[in-house]
Amino acid sequence: MDRAAPHRPWWPDALNPMVGVRKRFTRWLQARLPLSDTTVLTQRNVFILPTGAGWMLALTLLVLLVASINFQLNLGYLLTFLLAGSAVVGMHMCHATLRGLSLHLKPPEPHFLGQSTALEVQLSSERTTQRHSIALAVHGSGHWVWTDVPAQGTATVQVAFAAPHRGLHRVPPLTAETRFPLGTFRVWTVWRPAAEVLVYPAPEPGAPPLPPGEPRAGGTGSAPQQGTGEFEGVRAYRRGDPLQLVVWKKAAQALASGSDALVSRDAQQAQRHELWLDVAHTGLADPEARLSRLAAWVLQADRLGLDYGLRLPGQEIAQGNGPAQRRRCLEALALC
Repeated sequence: MDRAAPHRPWWPDALNPMVGVRKRFTRWLQARLPLSDTTVLTQRNVFILPTGAGWMLALTLLVLLVASINFQLNLGYLLTFLLAGSAVVGMHMCHATLRGLSLHLKPPEPHFLGQSTALEVQLSSERTTQRHSIALAVHGSGHWVWTDVPAQGTATVQVAFAAPHRGLHRVPPLTAETRFPLGTFRVWTVWRPAAEVLVYPAPEPGAPPLPPGEPRAGGTGSAPQQGTGEFEGVRAYRRGDPLQLVVWKKAAQALASGSDALVSRDAQQAQRHELWLDVAHTGLADPEARLSRLAAWVLQADRLGLDYGLRLPGQEIAQGNGPAQRRRCLEALALC
């Protein structure tokens, strides 16, 4: 089972002289790491250093050894070498917990700006014993996700990643580490996946209704409807009409006025008009606000099951509907 928990040293970073050294080493290392969505951890890419507890243990062992030599304490020698042997065994076990582990990043799903996407990482082990207390995080984030990997099995963890702006982003470097079993050593690796994640513009909350439809080329030339939020024409409800064709907004207005008349969208009238989501129809000056409104309109038109197209500067997406059309339009908004 995954366990999310903060993982911080007990001393502040400002007092830790290793922070600057670690950052410079990490930058040097990342510049030399290959891009790959799958990596196998070996002695070449797994690193080990004592933790704060490890340095304290080393100091304690030194004091015990000096005291045992000065006072010729046989039990002191025994305790010193027993603790030292335990530390050496713990160091070997800690390094072996990551060594030989295989990491694979599944293709991340697109998401909207302001939301975090889950980077799904699969950990595979061919070892005949279980691997304990392995943590993964976006490098430098400090938000760790912990898991155990079963013997000759796999485990999957989801690491949260939130992009700072829309567009196509390369997945940031990921860090895997463990301090099992004694916490006296930190074993870690830095991994640079090659995958990219697409971030859509954040849909505008409370966006206005869809723009009016435009007459089809070669159509009757009837005037487009005003922006009431209903692109298609309406007619009286007929028994057997699908519920998704009922104009519930107008039904609510009728009930408020004391009438129970229902109306449905007129598909025949809809055939004489086309819905175009044009950046010029947004009425906004800020480029990002325009894209947010268009994203909200795309979601609204898709939810209503309408045919719609998208017009952007230098790009036009033809009329269509369904998940594929929604994906094409949102991708265009993310990359424009």
